[in-house]
Amino acid sequence: MISRSLIILTESFIKGRPYQGMVVGMKEETLIAYANYFKAIVGIIVVVYVTYILFNKEKFKTPFVLAISGVMTALVAVVTMFIQINIPASQGYLNFGDTMVMLAAILFGPLVGAFAGGVGSALADIFSGYAHWSIFTLMIKGVEGLVVGYLAKGEANYSRILVATIAGSSVMVIGYVGVAYLLYGVAGATIELYNDIVQATTGIIVGGGLGYALKRRLAGIM
Repeated sequence: MISRSLIILTESFIKGRPYQGMVVGMKEETLIAYANYFKAIVGIIVVVYVTYILFNKEKFKTPFVLAISGVMTALVAVVTMFIQINIPASQGYLNFGDTMVMLAAILFGPLVGAFAGGVGSALADIFSGYAHWSIFTLMIKGVEGLVVGYLAKGEANYSRILVATIAGSSVMVIGYVGVAYLLYGVAGATIELYNDIVQATTGIIVGGGLGYALKRRLAGIM
């Protein structure tokens, strides 16, 4: 019985149709009521990302920031493209690029996290055939990296990094669910929520855990 439910849940997730037996917690009326908030959140994300990058553009002239931004951007793109599960309802895909977005932000701070997270993830969208998501990804994943990098600054501290990754994941989930609702309605937003929760959890555990371990070990070098 349990295995049968798991099969139905998996098929529903991949095909983009919510399984009726699941506790969704996102009724159509609720989403419609929050439509204006979704628009505002997406707008805020765009403003924050563009403003931050513009105010810090001079820092990209330093060799270290330029080099490490390029390397981490490539890593984010490659990992995002490595495992992909198409989600028809939102015309997007499940991926595990958030692990690298968070790792870049934890190790190298908000600027590298914002640039690598946004640009690397957007490039992955373009090269994977999801270019229609790339501009949203640039902003959402960019602000995710910015938030994680800003909150995780300083010495390697497990609690601080955990809070940082949860906060960054929240930005990512809210941003994508908001865009999915505005573009594809309730069905798209619901499936996008499941998708993003998986990505967020993986990012927190793998990206956050690896970032903490490396930051602690490399404390005397970085």
